[in-house]
Amino acid sequence: MCGRFVAHSPSDQIAAYFGADLPVETLGENYNVTPTQDIYGVVAPRGENVQSAPQLEAFHWGLIPNWAKDRKIGSRMTNARSETLAEKPAFKGLFPKKRLLIPMDGFYEWKIGAAGGPLTVKGKPAKQPYFVHRSDGKPLAAAGLWSAWQDRNQPIDNDAAPVWLHSATVITTRANTTMAPVHDRMPVLVPQTRWAEWLDPTNHDIEALSSLFDMSADCTLEIRPVSTDVNSTRNNYPELINETDPLSRPPTALF
Repeated sequence: MCGRFVAHSPSDQIAAYFGADLPVETLGENYNVTPTQDIYGVVAPRGENVQSAPQLEAFHWGLIPNWAKDRKIGSRMTNARSETLAEKPAFKGLFPKKRLLIPMDGFYEWKIGAAGGPLTVKGKPAKQPYFVHRSDGKPLAAAGLWSAWQDRNQPIDNDAAPVWLHSATVITTRANTTMAPVHDRMPVLVPQTRWAEWLDPTNHDIEALSSLFDMSADCTLEIRPVSTDVNSTRNNYPELINETDPLSRPPTALF
């Protein structure tokens, strides 16, 4: 799974790296991105400009299907398993045409605590957080799906343009050899050579697109233990990604 990640690169640098236009305002640095927050997404241009550069836009993290009655459903759809994209009602209609890339400077994952290791305040083995990032320091390009949702409970104003909430989910796959010792899942990471293929809304070749789900094994990643301070969503500062001796102090986690 992917429950937290880091997005500290400036929006103009992200746009330049992905060759994208920048119509969105900056979201600021975030060293502890959590579900339901706004995140960056790189999408193909819509409307008449389908042949122009992709765009860097803001999305609500937690996909809200267009048929949903309430936006709260998004909190349960921050991740989508690659193995079942073509089956789940919330995702199968989006996979062929509403794909995006989610820039990440890295992501966090937690390793299940071992017997004899540090304990939580409840006396259970504490999970150890790790920070995962590219070895060369460049952003990760996580595969995702997006949707546009309109709140049908809001009063209708025929003189106003419809208000749409764009939301996204991170697609996950089996862990590669770097991640496997920590967790059995990880985000699908799209290589730069296939960005255009993934973003192209006219590309409906599901079989070819699905081959990307096994390519995360080709990405060279580095992984290091970090402070359990990241467990709290209230903590958000650069030191969260610093390497820490996992046994150096008791955890501040409650899970």
